[in-house]
Amino acid sequence: MNAISAYPLCWPPTVPRYKAREKGSFKTTLAAALNNVETSLRRFGTDSDKPISNIVLSSNVTLGANRPQDPGVAVWFVWDGVQVCIPVDRYSSTEANLQAIHHIIEARRVELRHGTLALVRASFQGFRALPAPAEPHWSEILRCSRDADLAEIDLAFRRAARTAHPDAGGSNEKMARLNAAREAAMKERG
Repeated sequence: MNAISAYPLCWPPTVPRYKAREKGSFKTTLAAALNNVETSLRRFGTDSDKPISNIVLSSNVTLGANRPQDPGVAVWFVWDGVQVCIPVDRYSSTEANLQAIHHIIEARRVELRHGTLALVRASFQGFRALPAPAEPHWSEILRCSRDADLAEIDLAFRRAARTAHPDAGGSNEKMARLNAAREAAMKERG
């Protein structure tokens, strides 16, 4: 299984993104919604007698930016030996998308109470996750050669930052991705 990143959002390639987001009627905070998802996952693992492991809550929420332009959330975990992903980006806020994931997990708990483990396994087939999409190589993000030297990498970074930076019409997410690519390039060049 590939490594799933908590930030930036790691979305499963098999699930299309929502085009028009709704406000949502959930009355919850980000902290409460996070707690609800974590509690539901723990209870589901206990109810099913199949522990949940490798939990990653992936989103574009970062320290100081809890209202990202892309509010989607994907909860990745391993249950019964299968990597599962429950992605939601239907709502315009991260907390509403998290709360929707909480309700999806709670629905699986209802299936356990009124059905069988086989029924839950069957319903989880729709959430079965392919390996997480790999981040493109730093040279693709910076739009330079894989053989670029440090000066060329720095020039490519500055050129890309002109449009990726939030002050230039970009976003925190684009700039974070660009910074991560530059860091990977510098690390590779020593």
